[in-house]
Formats: sequence, C-alpha cells, structure tokens
Amino acid sequence: MSNRYAAAGQDGQLSGDGTQADPGGELQDKDGRKVGLGKKVTLLRGISIIIGIIIGAGIFISPKGILKHSGSIGMSLVVWIGCGVLSLFGALSYAELGTCIKKSGGHYTYILEAFGPQMAFIRLWAELIAIRPAAMAVISLAFGQYILEPLFMPCAVPPMAVKLATAIGITSVMYLNSMSVTWTARIQIVLTFCKLLAMGVIIVPGMYQLFKGETKNFENAFDMDNVNLSGMPLAFYSGMYAYAGWFYLNFVTEEVDNPERTVPLAICISMAIVTSCYVLTNVAYYTVMSAEELLASEAVAVTFAEKLMGNFSVVVPLFVALSCFGSMNGSLFALSRMFYVASREGHLPEVFSMIHVRKHTPLAAVLILYPMTMLLLFLGDIYSLLNFMSFLRWLFIGVVVLGLIYLRYTKPDLPRPFKVPLFIPVVFCLTCFFMVFLSLYSDPVNTGIGFAISLTGIPAYYIFIYFNHRPKWLQRALDCFNRTLQILLVVVPAEE
Repeated sequence: MSNRYAAAGQDGQLSGDGTQADPGGELQDKDGRKVGLGKKVTLLRGISIIIGIIIGAGIFISPKGILKHSGSIGMSLVVWIGCGVLSLFGALSYAELGTCIKKSGGHYTYILEAFGPQMAFIRLWAELIAIRPAAMAVISLAFGQYILEPLFMPCAVPPMAVKLATAIGITSVMYLNSMSVTWTARIQIVLTFCKLLAMGVIIVPGMYQLFKGETKNFENAFDMDNVNLSGMPLAFYSGMYAYAGWFYLNFVTEEVDNPERTVPLAICISMAIVTSCYVLTNVAYYTVMSAEELLASEAVAVTFAEKLMGNFSVVVPLFVALSCFGSMNGSLFALSRMFYVASREGHLPEVFSMIHVRKHTPLAAVLILYPMTMLLLFLGDIYSLLNFMSFLRWLFIGVVVLGLIYLRYTKPDLPRPFKVPLFIPVVFCLTCFFMVFLSLYSDPVNTGIGFAISLTGIPAYYIFIYFNHRPKWLQRALDCFNRTLQILLVVVPAEE
C-alpha cells in the first residue's frame, strides 16, 4: 500500500479521514501535526517501562525455584544478586546497541543489522506465532486469577471466570495502547509506582522484623550441607527469568527523548532499583518464613501478609494483579514497535507500519497479537508452549549480544556514544549460551519442539519475503489484506 488512500486531500483540504495534505505533500492530522510516532518517552517513562515489565507476578508468588535449586537461604540471596549483576551486563550491552543503532525494534533490529534479514525474520516469526502470544496469555492469566481472588476468598476462583477476567484485561490493554501513547506511558508510571508500593508493603515490615531481632532463619544461612552445586545453574536460570524485561526500552528507541543519554541512564537506574527490591523482598520473606515454609507456599507474598498483617493480606492479590497489568501494558507497548519496524523493513504486511491518523499510535501493530493471544487463552496449552519457547529467548538474546561483539570488529568506526568494556558482553553472551545448552540437556524434547517451531520461519521467509515473483493469488491476497485493514483501522504511512 502507498499513500493513495491517505493523501486524498489537496492543498491543505481535509480528506475524509480527518487528515490533510499541505502544499508540500506532507500528510498531517487536522491539528496540523505530522502523522507519526513522536519522542514521548522521557527518562521517567523509560524507567517505568523497564521496571514495570521486569517486576511481574513472580516475585510476589513464587521465588522458591531459586531456593529449591540453590539449597540454602544464603546461597539463594547470592543467586538473586548474581542474576541482577548478569542482567545488568546484558542491559549495558543493549544500551550500547541502542545508542549506536538508533532504530526501534530491539532484538529484531540488532540481529538484522548484524546478521542480515533471514536470521532477523526467524526471530520475528518465532515471536509472532508462539512466544509473545503465549507469554502475554500467561501474565494475563495471572492478572485474571489475582484480580478475582479477593472476591472468591476463601474459595477457589472458577477457571472460566479467570479466563473471562483475563480476556477483559487483554482487551483493555490493547485498547489503551491503541488510543494514546501519552496515556499508555502515564498509566505505566502509575502502575510502576503501585508495584514499588507493593514491594514496600513487604520490605518495610520485613526490615522492621529484622531490626527487632527476627534473624533465626538466617542462622547457618550458608550451610553447605544443603547446597547442591549441580542445581546452581537451574537456580540462575530461574533468577534470570525473574529479571527478564530489561531489554524492552530498546524496542522503542525512536520514541526516546535524547536516547544517547536516556537509554543507558534508564537501564542503569532501573536495574539498580529492581535488584535492590528483589534482594530486600527475599530478605523480608525470610524474617517471617523458614526455608521449609517458603518452599511449601504457593503464593509467598500472600503467606507473608497473612502471617504479619491478618485481614490486610486481602490487598496483596490486588497488588499482584496491578503488577501483572503493568507488565502486560509495558510489554505490549514495546512489542508493537518491533512489529511496526519489521513491517517497515518489509518482513510483515505494510499496514503494520502505519499510524492512526488522529491517535498517532501504530494501531495495526498493537492489535497483531490479539487474535492469537485470545485463541491460546481459550484453546491452547499455554504453559507447554512456554516450555517449548523459553530457551529461544536466551538463544536470540545471546545472538544479539554476539552481534554487538561482531559489530565491534566489522564496523569499528560506527559512532558509539555509550561503549561498555568488551568483557561485559562476552560474559553475558557465554551465560546466555550456557542457559540454552542447559535447556537442551534438562528438557531435550520440549526444547527440540520449540526449535522446530522456530525453524518453520525458514520456508516462510522464502515464500513471503525472499522470492520477488510471488504467485499472483498471493500478491492479490496481501494487497487486499493491506487495503482492507488500512480502511477499517483508519491508518496511514508515517511521515519521516
């Protein structure tokens, strides 16, 4: 699709969709602004995106995976700190990439720049058909479960009620991201403060207990009798999963105000806050619960609140639900930009790189995940799909950071306003590939299935992208799809 539909107005006259073309031929909305994505992500909004996505439901529900595999309270805290440092290494590597490649799209864009279109398309394909719909459905299910929990206490929440609440949550997040970039960012800031408040509700009473002398659970914290060194890689795997999300600001680089300064600063501040909160929250848990009690709990924050706060513990599920909603909102905001950029590069239908003429949001790119997410929610085995795909996340993140090292040697003159010491990406890259091999070793069947699903991107690349002479029926279908969606959604190509 081109500007045929969009630029119907001439010499400043309004067209039917509320846009106008100025005498110079640039498309504008009725307020005289160019149709495009503005630089609306400030430092505070950048921090809220990163923290808001990283802190999901996990820290409130079940940090027991790390304790189980590390074997002792002391070692579990070491793992939480170590995972924070490793995540910071990855985040700093992405900060360098975000300041020298000033395009949105995150993983996809960096793989495209370093290793070419085929590898980038395979990454995009895996994200689109499985990884992101499943991940969105899972975090949304947690939202549905915990938003209804206070209404049904002490009974279990009916599964269909959870799915209906989840569907409402997904739809509301899609609607918010479709309507306004500014309001999406503002609400993300509010939700991030709610998450930090929720963690404060746990940390402050926990520290009070600690200063009162409730330290019995920390005695022999590093008892080596229970430490299982062979389980440490699995403990780090669980920890790195809890920290995942530090890369999302790189998905919206083009919308970041002064990215050379904002991206590295937002990443460093966010990782310092998240690591501190995670460690202090776990310390707070252990002031009230023994290792055995924590391992036996299905929802650690709820158990903690019941022990210390009595009836006030009913607010904890609401905080968890708000935390999940913030993760849903922030991740959708970032991911839509990856699909927007992929369409601009020709790897998705053209309509996904178009902007709503009045709302100035990438409406089609926001909605692209909606059908598949809802389908998985009601029909699919989401958790199995996530097991298939969990290793692919670290494989491709490792490939991205490997691309940073590769670009250091192939493009040494590329401007790098922010540059990290080489050992940082090397250590992080090795960590990612180690976690990939760990997945292959511990669960070869599910990992193999996930790898096979991603490899279906190779024939898709040659059918839809590589061959210039597509079958006429396929080209007509793509043209019809672009034209119909453009008219229905009232979107037009963005002005450069």
